[in-house]
Amino acid sequence: MQQPHGKGTPDLALSGWVEYGGRRLSGDEILSLLREDPCAALHFGGEFSFTCGEWQGRDHFGIAPGDGPAGTLTRNGAFIGRIDPGYPAGDLEAAIIEAVALRAVDGAAVALSGGVDSALVAAVARLPCVVVGLEGSHDLVRALALAEALGLSCEAVTVTEREVEAALREVVGVLGDPNPVDASIATTESFVARWAGERGYRRILAGQGADELFGGYARYLESPDLAASLAAGVDDIPRQVARDSAVASLYGTAFSLPYLDLRVVAAARAIPPAEKVCGGVRKLPLRKVAERHLPLEFARGEKKAMQYGSGIWKAIGHLSRANGYKKSVQGYLTDMGRDMHGH
Repeated sequence: MQQPHGKGTPDLALSGWVEYGGRRLSGDEILSLLREDPCAALHFGGEFSFTCGEWQGRDHFGIAPGDGPAGTLTRNGAFIGRIDPGYPAGDLEAAIIEAVALRAVDGAAVALSGGVDSALVAAVARLPCVVVGLEGSHDLVRALALAEALGLSCEAVTVTEREVEAALREVVGVLGDPNPVDASIATTESFVARWAGERGYRRILAGQGADELFGGYARYLESPDLAASLAAGVDDIPRQVARDSAVASLYGTAFSLPYLDLRVVAAARAIPPAEKVCGGVRKLPLRKVAERHLPLEFARGEKKAMQYGSGIWKAIGHLSRANGYKKSVQGYLTDMGRDMHGH
């Protein structure tokens, strides 16, 4: 949004939202801070991308779409510094509650799958929820049961294989030549984003980032070097965030990610890897927090990733085989991209 000010004062072009010292700032407050000391932006939290005259900044993980590099403040394109509020490693539960509260404002909803990550966000946020899946899919059943247990409204978006194919084409058109996992995740997200956009929700709170921070993937159970595996997962977050943002922007909405709030990240990083994946249980610290907010079956229950639990991964595999790609979903996606882009 463009916000004109007095003569000789640069306009602020802001995407997303900024918080400073735990408080969301208005556009006027951001502009006032930047006019007084542009380097104040180095301590901004939130999910934002801004340009103010010759200054440009973007949030730590690049959650808000923008031209500048994630987590950097630049002046006329020259690097000034890393954007990081420098939160100390505090209590994990308090960090999650504050991160959700900052995002659970008017015009927001929650993407709910029934797994512990999104369930905890939904329980704290108390916002309208949506779940996506094919008829009878694990996520539809589980999310609706959870919403009922918590007394939350949850709309089920039941999709067909034909709708999955149309959404997949749209996703391939945006992402180019995605791998099958990214394509299936993005296709699932596209239904969430469409639902939100059609209902005027500008922000969708989601559980992304929790698997990377707390050790949620099955591969972590077998990892010979858990610390290195977790670090590699966190390093991949900006790439995943860019994918999700590209999909959401198709529908004029955005994913908002409480677990990637730097308070939560600091608290998570202070927990030793061996305490995150322990005794065959993944995301143990997060589950302990969730037990205080959710029925135990949801706090402790294992769940498949969204593309599996929704049935969309299975639908894409079926579509691939039906189109003559017996063994390679990647081949199906690559040829779909070539057809769309005229190669």
